[in-house]
Amino acid sequence: MSCVRLSRACCAVLTGGLLLAGCSDDGGDGPAGRTSTGASTSAKPSGSPAPESPEPGAKPTALDFRPDPARAPKTAADAARMARTILSGGPGAWGPGYTERSPYLSAEGYWPVLSDDCRWETGDPPPDVLHSVTAYMELPAAGGKGAVRVSATVTVHRTEDAADWEMAETLEEALRCPDQTLRDGERVTGLMSLGNPFGVGGNFTASDAVNERGKYLKDGVPGEHHYGWSQSRLGQVTVAVSAKGAPGHDEQELSTAMAQAAVAMLNRAETELEAPQ
Repeated sequence: MSCVRLSRACCAVLTGGLLLAGCSDDGGDGPAGRTSTGASTSAKPSGSPAPESPEPGAKPTALDFRPDPARAPKTAADAARMARTILSGGPGAWGPGYTERSPYLSAEGYWPVLSDDCRWETGDPPPDVLHSVTAYMELPAAGGKGAVRVSATVTVHRTEDAADWEMAETLEEALRCPDQTLRDGERVTGLMSLGNPFGVGGNFTASDAVNERGKYLKDGVPGEHHYGWSQSRLGQVTVAVSAKGAPGHDEQELSTAMAQAAVAMLNRAETELEAPQ
């Protein structure tokens, strides 16, 4: 993992009230893809030469990422291999104690759709998606604390523009549906969403980022708990992480785990897509 990339992500402590917090040393549980429509707020990579390493504490002025067109996946099989590689960190990327759930990976062709009445349902992947897969994990209940469920999603699009549209659609969903039903007995309320292209709002790790937060409610579990969703784009690939809180776990803890997992995936995506140095 890039220490520079991780440290920059860890400095974005709830910037603007939404960005992921700093770091320390589903079977269908929630949305893994997005199909709404909305206006894009993202910025394309500049294509300019990578900037020199900034002085300590200085902010970079451009994303240090130059994709190699020859390495871009062209087929579903190539995209599936890349997605598996990006997900290869497994539960350990989230922190100590996280484990795989069963099933660990989403079914082939799984693509959730947010309906007009703000319920997540299963639909068909858009034609511009080469491959999408979600890994489901949890921090089991222990020591009087409830079980936290998390997910990590990698979607490989045919083009960068298609990935850009997915980011725009993700941003629009929380605006259209601040209250959403994830599945029977599970819902989120009061969702807020913020889009941050590179260099805005503390985003120094991806071409574009969307962050959501709200309150998670589950039948049989008392109280409201933190819900977080974060999605980032690097070239034609988007990576997303989500966390559904539980008693005994606060927002800072879960946001830290999300940031660690997201940065690990972004580093692997960069390695897969970028021209050899």
